Amino acid sequence: MSDSFGTITLTTDFGHKGPFVAVMKAVIFGRFPGARIIDLTHEIHAHWPVEAGFWLAKSFRYFPPGSVHIAVVDPGVGTARDIIIAQFEGHTFLAPDNGLLHSVFEGGSPNMYKLSNSWLKAQNWQPCSPTFHGRDIFAPLAAELSAGRLAPADAGQLTQEIAPSPVEPANWQRDAIHGTIISIDNFGNLISNIESSQLKRLRVPVVQAAGKSFAMHRTYGNCRPGELLALTNSFGVIEISRVNSSAAETLGLGRGAPVVVRESARGG
Repeated sequence: MSDSFGTITLTTDFGHKGPFVAVMKAVIFGRFPGARIIDLTHEIHAHWPVEAGFWLAKSFRYFPPGSVHIAVVDPGVGTARDIIIAQFEGHTFLAPDNGLLHSVFEGGSPNMYKLSNSWLKAQNWQPCSPTFHGRDIFAPLAAELSAGRLAPADAGQLTQEIAPSPVEPANWQRDAIHGTIISIDNFGNLISNIESSQLKRLRVPVVQAAGKSFAMHRTYGNCRPGELLALTNSFGVIEISRVNSSAAETLGLGRGAPVVVRESARGG
């Protein structure tokens, strides 16, 4: 097996209360002891697949080609919703078909498969709980794919359609870019889906949210403690921050809040 194979990442909204993450890892190791499991994050906002897709899209290219990425944020677990196996840019992705993967593949051409229920039943895996597909489907499936014992086409039917994201991508509307707060990090920074590349038309951009305006700065240390600012973060998107404090708590904003970037009046 090539050194590029065997890496499996986990992205969930499980948090760290209870055994859920550890049990998923145990199932993977039981089937593929050579797996290298990396926790991308288990702090996705509960029941909000958009945030999982956002971070997966921003992160997967840092992992070696051949990696398998499991993303389980699945409020529809146990229902008739599909499970998607997808290949994209040399990586394999497993996720419920609930909009999670939409932003990962945006602008690209993945090979996508819907997991076959008949194939799944034929595997004689342990009985499947209707509330824990992460353990009973995603984990063993990832182990088989990562070990090279299974190809996506063996387990599913090719599809061209997956569920759209419930959040629109950031876009220009007349003279401004309209986006959405997708994530809030441990520091209380409000992270949007507005890409810095979308600001090229603006000479002096100003970020607006919660009825306030925030000047763009290069980094946090360029402002005084307690000052609110906007910047391009390390993943290339616009965020709103408060130096040495929480912008989310200060502004009372959460995921899904609108954010706008337009030309500053001072920019002429």
